[in-house]
Amino acid sequence: MTDEDNTAAQDLAKRLRLLLDVAIAESGSEPTYSQIAAYLDQRGTSLSRSRWTYMVNGHRFVQDAAVFEGLAAFFDVDAAFLAGEGDAPIPAKVSAQLDLVRSMRAAKVKSYAARTLGDISPKALQAISRFLDEEMTHT
Repeated sequence: MTDEDNTAAQDLAKRLRLLLDVAIAESGSEPTYSQIAAYLDQRGTSLSRSRWTYMVNGHRFVQDAAVFEGLAAFFDVDAAFLAGEGDAPIPAKVSAQLDLVRSMRAAKVKSYAARTLGDISPKALQAISRFLDEEMTHT
């Protein structure tokens, strides 16, 4: 994979993960591969588990208009946004949820840090939380 393809694959993965996070914020649960694949199948488009994994993790560059159209319909966004077209605006529902998504991501990191670090002092945990809060406001 070329550097350009790698960048495009990573950008697609970021957009897909953002859409998954928005779906979680809206419904309280992450859409499963099975739900997404079934939706696409109803539209006459096939999406293998391995291809979905490549896409969402940014391991391979995928350019498939039918898959993009189906995923865009599933997530209720413009396919141009999903395809990463330069002039495609961030969907309004994504923009509206960005702060919540950022907070959810920070909370996951904080929870993981608290569980992983175990016997860390409350003062150190608060410092980590402050740092993460500040970082999340800069992104």
